[in-house]
Amino acid sequence: MQLSFDHGTLVLAGAPDFGLEDLPGLRFDPRVGLHRAPAFRYRELLVALERRGFHVEDLVRPRPPPATGPWHSVALRPYQEEAALSWELAGSRGIVALPTGSGKTSVALSLLASTRARALILVPTRALLQQWLSMLGLVYKGPIGCLGDGRHTREAITVSTFESAYRHMPRVGQRFELLIVDEAHHFGNGVRDEALEMCVAEQRLGLTATPPEGPALSRLGELLGPIVYGLTVQDLKGRWLSDFDLVVLRLALDAEERDRYAADYQLFAQVNREFRRFHPLGSWQEFVAAASQSPQGRAALAAWRRTRRLASFNRAKARAVRTLLGRHRDSKVLVFTADNETAYAIAREHLVMPITCEVGRAERVRALEAFRRGELRTLVSARVLNEGIDVPDADVAVIVGGTQGRREHVQRIGRLLRPSPGKRALVYELVTMATSEARYAAERRRGLAA
Repeated sequence: MQLSFDHGTLVLAGAPDFGLEDLPGLRFDPRVGLHRAPAFRYRELLVALERRGFHVEDLVRPRPPPATGPWHSVALRPYQEEAALSWELAGSRGIVALPTGSGKTSVALSLLASTRARALILVPTRALLQQWLSMLGLVYKGPIGCLGDGRHTREAITVSTFESAYRHMPRVGQRFELLIVDEAHHFGNGVRDEALEMCVAEQRLGLTATPPEGPALSRLGELLGPIVYGLTVQDLKGRWLSDFDLVVLRLALDAEERDRYAADYQLFAQVNREFRRFHPLGSWQEFVAAASQSPQGRAALAAWRRTRRLASFNRAKARAVRTLLGRHRDSKVLVFTADNETAYAIAREHLVMPITCEVGRAERVRALEAFRRGELRTLVSARVLNEGIDVPDADVAVIVGGTQGRREHVQRIGRLLRPSPGKRALVYELVTMATSEARYAAERRRGLAA
């Protein structure tokens, strides 16, 4: 028999008509008259075939690939060393869950250096792509490949955006032994999971500050392995992360805003109640799909979006931002908003630098460098700074609004927790009371202790 890689899958040729029952992922493909399996089952399938006494010619990797190198050693903190060792003891598969700012990337770099495996590193954004390329260049002196941001080079060590990996994995999925997925919580829910399925790498490392729960975590366990090491902000603050104080400012809509909010919410609630009468267990996605089919439903969805926008930024929040920026004019301040529109509104009023997905990489790098030097004292962002980007030291955050729940909240606060002598970070969370935001805010704060 011959096992080969074919467009992100494994194909088994020359197989007998017996003895293939219950082999990992193997299914008969009537289109070609051969058996086929997902590429991520490569090592598992090969071992299972050999245990049943079948001789298999491995055309996926006909010869061992050369080791990468040279690498510089990576110094680790004790908990990072524990995380790296836990991953190795788990069979070089699994997820390391550490808070934002705790150095997950250092764990991955140390494992790259120790395994010297051919590795593909997946990241969600172009900003993280550039950051990984820069950090790899400090410890690895070989050529580094890049898939994304207009580049298409493949080397023994290659960094790719999620989107580029999804497009290119059918052609490159057999080239790597180690797959590293930064911000791994983006996977497990069906969106682009095929990118992980189409890679044969048996060594797999997921990095995240906020692992998912329920079915998504189970699916990630299949694609990357279980959580092999995890700590929270509470575990690390004080020594490895800065201590912080969370100040919740509970604000109210004014009379005119309250009337608008109530009218829009009533419009939404009426359509939602009607849907729940016939679909009491229906999901939000099912409600949106049903509401989109009628003018009344579409009006209700538009009203719901208006309530969210009003709760996330209103006159009371605008006054609070003005007061807080004045109070902390000598601090380095990060302002987080629910959307780009609000970020730009704050940037215009206070003449501060916005960091959004619409700001080019070169301009963003210049802004972050100016913030690091203290030439810029305030940055305002919707989501770009949430994940992964190495934000210079800041000591105050103002969370004006958010849409992503616990995960977003933990990531944003983690932006402030880079330790320095005597530092105690200060986080202001602005919450509009008597709106849906109040409930969401209480829920996302619980994520800090989880």
